[in-house]
Amino acid sequence: MKRLLITLLWIGMFTSNAQNPEVETQIKELYTTALLEGQSYEWLRHLSNQIGGRLSGSLNAERAVEWGKEELDALGLDRVYLQPVMVPKWIRGTFEYANIETSPGNTVNVPVCALGGSVATPLGGIKAEVVEVKNFEELQALGSEKVKGKIVFYNRPMQADLINTFAAYSGCVSQRVSGAKEAAQLGAVGVIVRSMNLRLDDYPHTGTMSYGDLPLNKRIPAAAISTNGAELLSSMLALNPKLTFYLKQNCKNLPDVLSYNVIGEIKGTTHPEEFMVVGGHLDSWDLGDGAHDDGAGVVQSMEVLRLFKKTGYRPKRTLRVVLFMNEENGQRGAIKYAAEAEKNKENHVFALESDAGGFSPRGFSIDTTPEKLKAIQAWEPYFRPYLIHMFIKGGSGADVDDLKTDSNILAGLRPDSQRYFDYHHTAIDTFDAINKRELELGAATMATLVYLVDYFTL
Repeated sequence: MKRLLITLLWIGMFTSNAQNPEVETQIKELYTTALLEGQSYEWLRHLSNQIGGRLSGSLNAERAVEWGKEELDALGLDRVYLQPVMVPKWIRGTFEYANIETSPGNTVNVPVCALGGSVATPLGGIKAEVVEVKNFEELQALGSEKVKGKIVFYNRPMQADLINTFAAYSGCVSQRVSGAKEAAQLGAVGVIVRSMNLRLDDYPHTGTMSYGDLPLNKRIPAAAISTNGAELLSSMLALNPKLTFYLKQNCKNLPDVLSYNVIGEIKGTTHPEEFMVVGGHLDSWDLGDGAHDDGAGVVQSMEVLRLFKKTGYRPKRTLRVVLFMNEENGQRGAIKYAAEAEKNKENHVFALESDAGGFSPRGFSIDTTPEKLKAIQAWEPYFRPYLIHMFIKGGSGADVDDLKTDSNILAGLRPDSQRYFDYHHTAIDTFDAINKRELELGAATMATLVYLVDYFTL
């Protein structure tokens, strides 16, 4: 009975303040400051254009760490530091080449890119017949007799009738992650994977893949083919099942190297032993400059602390920004941060990640108890003037998942996602694809949620 009364009082504390003038004023100031005096867009301009793609273990990733620390130092935070972490080092080498050959001398070039972590082809490339499948069940049904010595072509598109594009992505990404492992076990010599993209274009999408526990001598090269290329290959296979596919790539896996998470914090005034985290991942793929994935999340998270400093709000709890390293091909930074938090017995009451692009914010997906979710949903009137309407039960983000407890709150910023996978992991994920106003609205929306969690959860 006592526990029920405490829960009801806790929920009432949230709902009874739904029209608190002090809160409304602070939220308005956060949005006004972000839109009129925002720093996120200029931060991203530098990160994208002056540093560029930031693949874990690369020189650009090292430069991004230095930049992040310098910018956080300049904010005058209570503490800024680097958290060391060992990360994978994979290099693409020279750009990949592929063609479809229907008969000797008759070839059509198609756009491809190596998947992150893939091995190289032999120096002269590989050329083999192709078997097309939609999923692993179809692959297993073919068996080693029909797969051995061939290139497996995974051609399962994202499901276009799903409004939630991340659900569509989840429905087909397994072919990219595990496709090479599954095909290699049946004797394939390589795999080609349809890019994770809802539109038809000529930009192949890279992304991480895994060989699992396959020994080195059993690993086969894996590449993504653009959606236009996949459509062409599929139609040509229908006419000529005996055509061959040629692939050449010279990527390489090297020993792990030292990198860092970049962390800055404002010490809490009332409960400094309780931590709130806001963050994104500093690494990116190497084809573009990682403006949407996840430069946007990095600068929006930094902006949350800058907005608090600028508007004079001092959080009751210690607020940290964490620029995680190696989300894309290992999540080593997230694993290290969570391990250190556990080792130091840090109480993380809240964590928010932005890793879904810099488009117009729509709301948040929230991973917490039903009672706390209901309490957060009661704040909707505060967000309504800013056209933020989505407060749903759901996942937060890969970099903060490991901070989950039975009682804390994890959240993920949810921007409009309809165009996100046009850019995701491609050469066109560049600064010119970012809208300044949308980016700034996202930062202000994140700051607002952090503020409300801090203000109301005493």
